[in-house]
Amino acid sequence: MTALPKKMTTIESLIDDHHAAQPNGLRLHLGASGLGHKCDRWIWLSFRWAVQEQFSGRIRRLFRRGHNEEASIVADLKAIGIDIHHTGEDQQFVRFGSHVSGSLDGIIESGVLGAEKTRHIAEFKTHSVKSFNEVEKGGVKKTKPMHWAQMQIYMAGMEIDRALYVAVCKDNDRLYTERVEYDEAAALALIDRGRKIALAERMPPPLSTDPSWYECKFCAAYSFCHEQPLTKHVNCRTCAHSTPEKDSTWSCARWEAGNIPGDFQKKGCEGHVLHPDLVPWPIKDSTNAFEAVYEIEGVDVRNGEPDAFVFASSEIIANPGGCTAALTGKVREAFPGAKVVG
Repeated sequence: MTALPKKMTTIESLIDDHHAAQPNGLRLHLGASGLGHKCDRWIWLSFRWAVQEQFSGRIRRLFRRGHNEEASIVADLKAIGIDIHHTGEDQQFVRFGSHVSGSLDGIIESGVLGAEKTRHIAEFKTHSVKSFNEVEKGGVKKTKPMHWAQMQIYMAGMEIDRALYVAVCKDNDRLYTERVEYDEAAALALIDRGRKIALAERMPPPLSTDPSWYECKFCAAYSFCHEQPLTKHVNCRTCAHSTPEKDSTWSCARWEAGNIPGDFQKKGCEGHVLHPDLVPWPIKDSTNAFEAVYEIEGVDVRNGEPDAFVFASSEIIANPGGCTAALTGKVREAFPGAKVVG
């Protein structure tokens, strides 16, 4: 039998592996860039860090290219007399309360052709040739509604009623620019939507319950929504004890703490209890206010700060069946600190 060839290690593969191994940059706020997404559930899951999209090294390099392109766009705009500020490290941050925020690519004071004295929000995007052709033909509102929504939110936050959209084609460096008008009703509706989703205690319904629906097929939450609704992530935002507050902080009922630091939110604590909307099992009454009881494969499994008969969230995620075995508790009694693994 001929052995399968081993994966060849190359400079290219090492670079991509390096980028793929970088941790996800978890955003503390609910960003304006995502509020144009059609699915309330995706926005909620993303804000809660319950589903975290994984990217290959090549895709991460594409993101880097888009970020690096901003400096070139700014330089070109300045070269033709456009007065633009708050770019790069000096970006303007807008806050709308209830966790909804965003950062602008730039603010134009003057110099846009045809509206030289008008202030504009600046928004920069890089595109593949297919995507670029679409936006060039159909305009940003029709073909890139999330980009349009993002600009509307920024215009509301800065009280500026025009935006300049600058698109660059990564394949051939073609440029497309479009002036976008402020739609107050749309902007305020988007901001209100974001606040409601961020503060929602329970998970919103999905865009579609049909697993063959085309917009679901390419979503990072596809497996969660259409296969097994179990988060893979343990952090404060997937915990039943934590609550997003109107002042854009998170509080913890377990420790009676307010304003959980952002870095701590990313790891959580040993008392983590899986949010009932982030597991596929029915929840049952618990005699302990800081534990949950989930019925897994017909067995009551206690979830909370671990001991011989209480399982940490990470253990349940790694091996739900292992937490139901009667022998497991006896082993943990005999060997304190033993953990269920995948």
